[in-house]
Amino acid sequence: MSVLLVQGLQKSFGGVQAVQNVGFEVAAGELLALIGPNGAGKSTCFNMLNGQLKPDAGKVSLNGQSLIGMAPRDIWRLGVGRTFQITATFNSMTVRENVQMALLSFHRRLMSLWRPATTQYRDEAMALLERVGMADQAERPCGILAYGDLKRVELAVALANKPVLLLMDEPTAGMAPTERLALMDLTARLARADRIAVLFTEHDMDVVFAQADRIIVLNRGRLIAEGNPAEVRANAEVQAVYLGSGATFAEMGAH
Repeated sequence: MSVLLVQGLQKSFGGVQAVQNVGFEVAAGELLALIGPNGAGKSTCFNMLNGQLKPDAGKVSLNGQSLIGMAPRDIWRLGVGRTFQITATFNSMTVRENVQMALLSFHRRLMSLWRPATTQYRDEAMALLERVGMADQAERPCGILAYGDLKRVELAVALANKPVLLLMDEPTAGMAPTERLALMDLTARLARADRIAVLFTEHDMDVVFAQADRIIVLNRGRLIAEGNPAEVRANAEVQAVYLGSGATFAEMGAH
C-alpha cells in the first residue's frame, strides 16, 4: 500500500483553478519529484497535503488515514515531515538545540525550570545530526552557518518526528550545484534506509533526473505527465509546456 495517496485533488481561488483533479501516490522509500513551470499549482498542491490549505474536493490519505481537515501540527504528529524553500531555524540557538526543540515538540514535553530544555533528548539530537553530517558543528549557532549546512540542519529537524512521509519544497534553492546534488543524495540514502516516502518540488533538472524514482508534471493545475525520468524527459507535451524554449529534457539533467 502507498504511504501517500492523493485522489481528485481540486482547489480554486476565485475563478482561477489552481489544482484540477490531481491524483498520485508515493510508496515507502520512493522519491517522487513534482515539477512544472511557475504557476503550475505545485505550492498549492503541497499546502493541501500538509493542512495549510483545505481542498475544494478530493482525498489525501496517509497509510489509509484521511488528512483532509486536519491541522498541520496534527499531520506532523502522524509522521509527515516538511522542509521549506527558505530555511526556518532559530539563528541564536545552536545546531543541537534546534534539533532538540523539534524533539521536545514531537514528544510533547514542556520546558521546566527544574529540567532545562537543553538537557532533554540530547543524545537523540546528536544521533540525528550524525546522520546528516552535522554532529561536528552541533555547538555552533545556526546564525553563523553556511547555507548548505543550514539545509542539513533543517533535514535533521524534519527527521525528528520519525516521518513516514517527507515533503520538501525546493530543498536545494539557494545552494551551489555541487551542494544541491550532495543534499539530495543524502536525502535519498536516508529515505531508502528508513523507508520514508519523499515528495519534493525542484527547479534544478539535474537534481530531479539524478535522484527522482518517478516524476509528475503539473501545468496550469493539471497533471500532464507521470513516469520515470526517461519517460518524462521524452514526453513531447512536457517539453512543449515546461521548457517552451525549444530545448528538450534530453539536454537537461543528462550531465
